[in-house]
Amino acid sequence: MVLTNISFVAPEIFLIITAIGFLLVGIIQGNKATNILCWSSIMSFAIAAILLLYASWETHYTLGGMIVSNEFSSVIKLIILLGLIVSTALSTQYIYEERIARHEYPVLLILAGVGMMFMISANNMLALYMGLELQSLSLYILTAFQRNAARSGEAATKYFILGALSSGLMLFGISLIYGFSGSLDYLLIAQSLESMSAIPPGFTIGMVFIIAAIAFKISAAPFHMWTPDVYQGAPTSVTAFFAIVPKIAALALLIRLAFGPFAAAHDQCSQVLYLLAIASLLFGAFGGIAQKNIKRLMAYSSINHMGYMLIGLVAGANVGIEAVILYLLIYLITTSGVFALILCMRKEGIAVDSIKNLSGLSQSHPAFAYAMAILLFSLSGLPPLAGFFGKLFIFNAAVAQGYYLLAVLGVLTSVVAAFYYLRIVKIMFFDKPIDTLDDGVGIERRLVLIGSLIFVVGFIFAPTYVITFAKAAAASLF
Repeated sequence: MVLTNISFVAPEIFLIITAIGFLLVGIIQGNKATNILCWSSIMSFAIAAILLLYASWETHYTLGGMIVSNEFSSVIKLIILLGLIVSTALSTQYIYEERIARHEYPVLLILAGVGMMFMISANNMLALYMGLELQSLSLYILTAFQRNAARSGEAATKYFILGALSSGLMLFGISLIYGFSGSLDYLLIAQSLESMSAIPPGFTIGMVFIIAAIAFKISAAPFHMWTPDVYQGAPTSVTAFFAIVPKIAALALLIRLAFGPFAAAHDQCSQVLYLLAIASLLFGAFGGIAQKNIKRLMAYSSINHMGYMLIGLVAGANVGIEAVILYLLIYLITTSGVFALILCMRKEGIAVDSIKNLSGLSQSHPAFAYAMAILLFSLSGLPPLAGFFGKLFIFNAAVAQGYYLLAVLGVLTSVVAAFYYLRIVKIMFFDKPIDTLDDGVGIERRLVLIGSLIFVVGFIFAPTYVITFAKAAAASLF
């Protein structure tokens, strides 16, 4: 019986053992083993995904009921593992280009991934917090991984201070939840609320603190202040990781809480999420207009996209969660392709991140220019690319549930955000070349870029499987 229970967390256990093994190899072999460890970590994530696919996706509780395994958590874990594979693949060449190749890098990626997976499967507030902190501690170190760069240290300091503040908010919120519900277990909290004639104000305050802490993790406005600085200051491979994976895990956690322990307080919860969605849409759309650094622009782009996903979360029900899961997958794959191209922005061996460096790219590197244009069109939601369908499902869910203002605001901010995406296209195709970017792109970046383009363009021809995938995951929550 014990072995059967443990099998439901087999991917996490496998990755923990792998991380320990990689540390031992790093201690013995030193940094010269970094390349092997990076590729081995990619294989480890693939093996974890296989273990997940062959495990039962029915609802099971393990580790004393603190961890739950069901179809929703399994689907999100698969998406996270895909993001980890892509992020690690994008890092293999970059860490050598920037001379930051150290054996701890893949280990930190694995530990961050384990934290995310436990966070999503948590069925207890303490398990949630442990997973969240394991992820966060790894991310703090990764942000400061480029030790000789002052900007990287500054970004890590800001992220650590604000991250510590969000952890404090989370703990304070958990303490209030425990005080007013008498339990830390998700199921018992839900049962306690259902037995009450009215939601206690103290519980609502605790819930708001927890939502605020998670809003920091997904960089939802007004808790987004760290995002542009960290995106710009962190090593670009780490920025890609930030943009691709942790937001997915944190948003999935928010979904679990909203439709689990906080389900009985749906009215109060949806009001907070409603305001977060509006703020994220506005800050993300208008904040990106003035940006000249492409990494900062991608930060505001991520804030804007979190706003769209929050619309689906506010809409709730099956239709809203289906739309969010679909949007998560489309966003992950599209953003991966964009960062594969950003990592190629080097001049005379030095990384550059100014949008002006893309001037005339269609003349010097036409394939990259057209690929970037397609991916940016998808992010802006232009038909018939995958990003259009992601937004269409989100707006359809909002309208179906009567949130007309959110749907209209989402459409309007999509138009505003399209300006800074189209500006990049204009610079690539209509401006005269200022600098010529270096040639030579690693096979990893090419594979990620090609895979992203195939998905973005091919989604219109075969959307059924992905949509069915999202529907099944959403149904397990209800």
